[in-house]
Amino acid sequence: MAFENYAQLSRRTRIGLAVLTALLAGLAIWLTVSLVNPGPPRTVVLASGPETGLYHQYAQRYKTILAKVGIRVVERMTEGADENLKLLLDPHAKVDIAFMQGGVVTASGADVGHIEMLANLYYEPLWMFMHNEHPFVHVNQLVGKRIAVGLPGTGARALATMLMKANGVDERDADLRPIGGDEAVLALQKKEIDVAFFVGGATSAAVQKAMRDPALELVSMDRAEAYQRRYPFLTRLTLPTGTIDLALNIPNINVELVGTKAMLVARSNLHPALISVLIDAAREVHSGQGVFEAAGEFPGTAPVDLPVSADADQHRRFGPTFLYRIMPFWLASLIERMLIILVPLLAVLVPIANYLPSIMRWRVRSRIYRWYGELAFLEREIATREAPLPIDQWLADLDRIEHAVYRISTPVSYASERYTLREHVQLVRQNALAKAAAQQPTAPAPT
Repeated sequence: MAFENYAQLSRRTRIGLAVLTALLAGLAIWLTVSLVNPGPPRTVVLASGPETGLYHQYAQRYKTILAKVGIRVVERMTEGADENLKLLLDPHAKVDIAFMQGGVVTASGADVGHIEMLANLYYEPLWMFMHNEHPFVHVNQLVGKRIAVGLPGTGARALATMLMKANGVDERDADLRPIGGDEAVLALQKKEIDVAFFVGGATSAAVQKAMRDPALELVSMDRAEAYQRRYPFLTRLTLPTGTIDLALNIPNINVELVGTKAMLVARSNLHPALISVLIDAAREVHSGQGVFEAAGEFPGTAPVDLPVSADADQHRRFGPTFLYRIMPFWLASLIERMLIILVPLLAVLVPIANYLPSIMRWRVRSRIYRWYGELAFLEREIATREAPLPIDQWLADLDRIEHAVYRISTPVSYASERYTLREHVQLVRQNALAKAAAQQPTAPAPT
């Protein structure tokens, strides 16, 4: 029916309607894409960690993977997870995503309402090394010891001090040293400290160095289950005999540890399309089997100590959408946004398109029908007026109406209505002339 209505319009009118519709649709799409539903950013800032740490190594891999889809990753190296949290909380820091260690948020007590976890990535055990000549079993035996707890801003320092405090040990009871990494291992080897805490994967340089030193011993936490039950972000882990080095049988016994999880976190306003790319990158980097991780265990979205992004959880469970599977990232992102825009837009445009022919038909006919009112008024006046008759005025008005009707531009389909109006004008003119003739005095009959 709509096509039949359009067919009644002139070619010029149809072209005008098509151009107007295209302009309105283009304007609506541009405004929506630019202001309401912008595309994913092409640059993202990632807070990682120190140059010698695993966070920095992983940041380099994320850079390479995201570059393949046209996203530039700007790495901001930091002291570690604690500093990363502060950067994400600072609205002026311009950090979008960061590596984070479970437990840092709990230790800080900060309000993290606008920060979400995209995925947990791998286990980060708490390693506690000591001299094997002065062994101890429990953390509460560290009173009076010289302890390397990690540099300020690191996740190791946040977790170590929190667990020691739970065991009644703090800076008033022990000598806490702000050193970590290779520096802490060297200080332990030189017996400048008694204990060193590290948090990180089994492949980290400091852990490997300490594990291979026969003078140092990795403390087995026989209360690992208690820590796990007390702190939901901790997991009980077992390092089996020979895991680090089978040839040297390192470690030479099963060691009980507690560990948290490394996380990829972001501000809650991160674009959903970018979240999907990051989850895919995390799967590529972290899905393999590790010392503590089973193959395919990571990345995961089980909560640690941050709320989980709904977009990240959906992508992890269901994978990329059909568009992203068959198209390049940016093209799929553009089409996805266009579909989101066009569906409600069509819901508005289709009814408008159906009503446009009726509106245009009314507009064309209104040019004709407006003269019918004046013509009807003139016709009544001619029928009821008594002498003297303003015949000249009537004829002038009829000439004006006829001339106006003649100038009306209408589609061919409406030409008959214009011709009918002209016929009516002519009919009224005949009535006026007939009445004028009837009012003329009759000449006397010849005698």
